[in-house]
Amino acid sequence: MKLQVLLADDHALVRAGMRMLLEAMGHVNVLGEAADGHTVLQMVEQLQPQLVLMDIAMPGLNGLEATARITRQWPHVKVVMLSMHQDEQYVRQALKVGATGYLLKDSATTELALAIAAVARGETYLSPAASKGVLNDYVQRLRNEDTSQINLTPRQREVLQLVAEGRSTKEIALLLALSVKTVETHRSLLMKQLDVHEVAGLVRYAIRAGIISPHTAT
Repeated sequence: MKLQVLLADDHALVRAGMRMLLEAMGHVNVLGEAADGHTVLQMVEQLQPQLVLMDIAMPGLNGLEATARITRQWPHVKVVMLSMHQDEQYVRQALKVGATGYLLKDSATTELALAIAAVARGETYLSPAASKGVLNDYVQRLRNEDTSQINLTPRQREVLQLVAEGRSTKEIALLLALSVKTVETHRSLLMKQLDVHEVAGLVRYAIRAGIISPHTAT
């Protein structure tokens, strides 16, 4: 069976070019074309396509809002966003409203086929340039989280690791050549600094911060 596709873009020439590319694939049937978001919604309701290729910037009702309504009302309909923007904020917004693909308009024609094939398999497809931005943003967020959440001294990290591994206060004191009272003070300060109130909370934090791996936790 052919994949039933609806085109949505406010530029007629873009739609014509996309239609030619899609129909040349052989396994795709273009049900219709829409030039604005409101028309897209009407056509989705009438034609029930499997996939919508959706321009992100359209008059009246933009592609992001139209996608949000489609994925809410017709969750079986997949949407691949078409955009000139590779900035991670646009990609994040598209994925947040339910898009299963994000394709840059200046992509190679072969990429269109890759995106359609991936979405048809139930996968999410991002143009390489766009996915790089999202990945970089994700890594930076992780680094910022690590910086904001971990202000522990090397000694505190040592104590936290041993506590999370299930060592007793006496064992920790012996291993680190500290007094029992000093270890208890470290643990108390850790709980206060991390705003946790039981050992289980320390364990969860240690795993989250990468201080211990899940299989070594108590």
